[in-house]
Amino acid sequence: MEEMVDQVAELLEQENNEEALREYLNNLNISDVEELIDELPEHGPRFIETLSLNRAVNVFRILDFPKQERIIKKLSGERVTGIINELPPDDRTAFFSELHGDAVAKLILHLPPAERKEALSLLGYEEDSVGRMMTPDYIAVKKEWDVSRVLSHIRRFGKNSETIDVIYVVDNNRVLLDDIRIREILLVKPETKISDLMDGRLISLNANDPQEDAINIFRMNNRVALPVVDSENILLGIVTVDDILWIANEEYTEDIQKIGGTEALDEPYLDVSLLTLVKKRVGWLIILFLGEMLTATAMGYFEHAIEKAVVLALFIPLIISSGGNSGSQASTLIIQAMALGEVTLSDWWRVMRRELLAGFMLGLTLGVIGFMRIYVWTLFSNIYGPHWFLVGLTVGIALIGVVLWGSLSGSMLPLLLKKLGADPATSSAPFVATLVDVTGLVIYFSVAVMLMKGTMM
Repeated sequence: MEEMVDQVAELLEQENNEEALREYLNNLNISDVEELIDELPEHGPRFIETLSLNRAVNVFRILDFPKQERIIKKLSGERVTGIINELPPDDRTAFFSELHGDAVAKLILHLPPAERKEALSLLGYEEDSVGRMMTPDYIAVKKEWDVSRVLSHIRRFGKNSETIDVIYVVDNNRVLLDDIRIREILLVKPETKISDLMDGRLISLNANDPQEDAINIFRMNNRVALPVVDSENILLGIVTVDDILWIANEEYTEDIQKIGGTEALDEPYLDVSLLTLVKKRVGWLIILFLGEMLTATAMGYFEHAIEKAVVLALFIPLIISSGGNSGSQASTLIIQAMALGEVTLSDWWRVMRRELLAGFMLGLTLGVIGFMRIYVWTLFSNIYGPHWFLVGLTVGIALIGVVLWGSLSGSMLPLLLKKLGADPATSSAPFVATLVDVTGLVIYFSVAVMLMKGTMM
């Protein structure tokens, strides 16, 4: 990479050597040109301007939005028109959806009337809907056609299609009837009717479906493309697996950021301004801080109990961290399982039953270790006093209760939020930990009061 950067830098320094630069860039892989733009961002517009139009479009479509926006502003009007017109409709829609309205209005003027109407139609769908990432470039045929006519149709229009791996069968009203893989068409006689190849095993997406649902459907059905229909089953476009992989990566990144207790970043970390980074994080921090203040309220309620058995205060970090850890584990596992389609709202009882058993077993394990730790320390010191057995029993039982509660709340919160229509990822590990911290103290001191009443209290 370093050698490539040096060679390009040398070509950039040479005057009247545009042809040599063009030839060098056109011979590079698309990914190499993207890396060059990362290494030499100030020359990004020149690279896009110099490349052949087809390669410039392919480079532009894989850039992050901040780079796209920066570059498009510095391109000549002719190159902007070329790129906007040649971008696949789904990539164009994704780019337009990130821009401000006035910028979109200006760029849409570069499109011919038919594509302008198409772009505005695609932008009319909800931001995270399947309609936003579909492309209307596909091959559709009629069921009464024979294979010979279909192949002729593919030769004529296939070059403008996003993919010809799958052919779609529609009626005269564009209602989707079936989809047929190209290999099935190529392996039969030319006079075979399309209706003879139809099997009715059709899987489609609705334009208003969430993109996250499309990810799961692709994952479960092993498809390279799926048709997109409206409420009347009219074929609107297709979604291809490359778009799904891109969206899946964005969803994964967003969920990981939310699980960490921050709002999702809309740009790469290093491209986000410091002020934006603080804004994205401060809201959650304030909420979690206010939540943690309730621990002081809980401790104040048990103030007299703590005064009589000061030794109990030594184990507060142990108790609340154990509950928070178990809750974070459960929350992360359930959020991931929901994202993969392995767990749905209807599975809530099965999840609760499993977490009740798992939480009890985990709590029992930690409780025994906690009790043994106090017992072993008692052999060498008198730090826990004559009632060390009660202290050990309190810590052991409290750990069982707190870990069990942490596992239960961590697993149920994502399902509850989903039921309420919220994003399950927002029941992040820090949020669960804060909740369990407060309730863990209540459980700990309640157990202590019950066991030690009449002795240490």
